[in-house]
Amino acid sequence: MVLVALIVFLLLHLSPGDPAAVIAGETASAEEVEGIRVRLGLDRPLVEQFGRWLLQVAQGNLGVSIFSNLPVTQLVLQRVEPTLSLALVTLVPAALIAVGIGVAAAARAGRAVDHGLMILVMLALSSPVFVTGYALVLLFAIQLQWFPVQGYSPLSAGLGPFIKYLILPGITLGLGYVALIARVTRASMLEVLAQDYIRTARSKGLGRQEILLLHALKNAAVPVATIIGIGVAMLISGVVVTESLFNIPGMGRLVVEAIARRDYPVIQGVTLIFSAVYVLVNLMVDLSYLALDPRVRY
Repeated sequence: MVLVALIVFLLLHLSPGDPAAVIAGETASAEEVEGIRVRLGLDRPLVEQFGRWLLQVAQGNLGVSIFSNLPVTQLVLQRVEPTLSLALVTLVPAALIAVGIGVAAAARAGRAVDHGLMILVMLALSSPVFVTGYALVLLFAIQLQWFPVQGYSPLSAGLGPFIKYLILPGITLGLGYVALIARVTRASMLEVLAQDYIRTARSKGLGRQEILLLHALKNAAVPVATIIGIGVAMLISGVVVTESLFNIPGMGRLVVEAIARRDYPVIQGVTLIFSAVYVLVNLMVDLSYLALDPRVRY
């Protein structure tokens, strides 16, 4: 996370553009722009600016937005519900569907079902998020009018509108995630199904479903859990595009707006939060190996 903070800080401050000039406006004089730079501390050396920011972060302070003059923490709390809702609506169904597809493809390896599922998986994995989103909006929102085109309805306004507004963004965000997990699940299952103990289980007369779910899937779960954790990075990056596409007022939209304004504290704060989520999710995945595989010891 320290490395992420350093890289983001340097990318923002070394790239072209000056937030002081954006704040001052096109008609501002050089003296006015320089005055804003001094007030914001942008005239200080980069090392000093980075050190001050890290000290604030260590105290739980992500800084103050240059444009809204509000604490970054407050802005994040205002936007966290839509992003968290979209992530949960996407993550849980996507993982369950992907594992089911992977198991079904592995159980019928080399057959038409396997080839068909893998073709669909590759198409989903190869389609950019914005292309998938526009296609879904065109078909289901504009032509069929089953779902709203854009927007977000909080859970407090009712479960029906809440789900209705999140279905298309959830599918858009989750297709690539499903494809990634399904491919790994299939590969891991094929490796396990070739083991001797699976042949022994078949010779004992165990049913196909029992072998797949109780024996094979359990032993193939570690690679699947790993890719689920790694795939969170795909979700985080996809949230930015998906929320912009569907006009969802979440943290992804907040990042896009901050980048357009070169609002350094907001970009740095939200990026650091996303990094923390990614690190914590992967830590939880690593710890889950104990439950998935008793041979693992820490």
